Amino acid sequence: MNNTWNKIIYKIGSSFYDKFFNTGTFLKTRKRIFQEVPFQRKQKILYVGIGTGADLELINYVDYDITAIDYSPDMLAKAQHKFEHSSINFLEMDAQKMSFADESFDYIVASLILSVVPNENKCFEEMIRVLKKDGRILIFDKFAPKNQKLTLTKKLVRPFISMLGTDIGRSFEELFKQNDQRLRIIRDESVMLKGMYRYIEVLKLSEGHS
Repeated sequence: MNNTWNKIIYKIGSSFYDKFFNTGTFLKTRKRIFQEVPFQRKQKILYVGIGTGADLELINYVDYDITAIDYSPDMLAKAQHKFEHSSINFLEMDAQKMSFADESFDYIVASLILSVVPNENKCFEEMIRVLKKDGRILIFDKFAPKNQKLTLTKKLVRPFISMLGTDIGRSFEELFKQNDQRLRIIRDESVMLKGMYRYIEVLKLSEGHS
């Protein structure tokens, strides 16, 4: 996967994305996850990889200070159209190299992004960088099973699925291990497809925490 290929994939996918990922089990799971999030009015919230804006539809977005980014102009245009009369700040931006200052946001929502960016480590590092201390990253995504190797079938199909713009073999544990001195996992739940999809909340530690 690379950024150029992803732009092509999501240009094609923008026309039918909602029919797959904003209905049925995906919609039910997203509702259960994001309608419970305790955002506060004065907090700054960043949605990384907003796509067509599916997650924004699940909250009372008029109450919050929200910035939403996506690398695909076609996906972003879909989201902007849905919320054209809102105060949400939509920006075309690479999640692996964000232009925001350090410690800019209280919450970061990372929904189905770490499995699709070319370099998940860079993306995660950037999220940590722009998150305030004691802020939280809310992750909904698919990851390889904890402490298990990929099955032979998944190993064989992984390269072909990657051509569709997503990776079924990334390990959150490996991703987290590189930053575990700065972070704490406060919630980790299997939410869909027998644990393939997880909801994870990560806290950025303030100085003096351990």
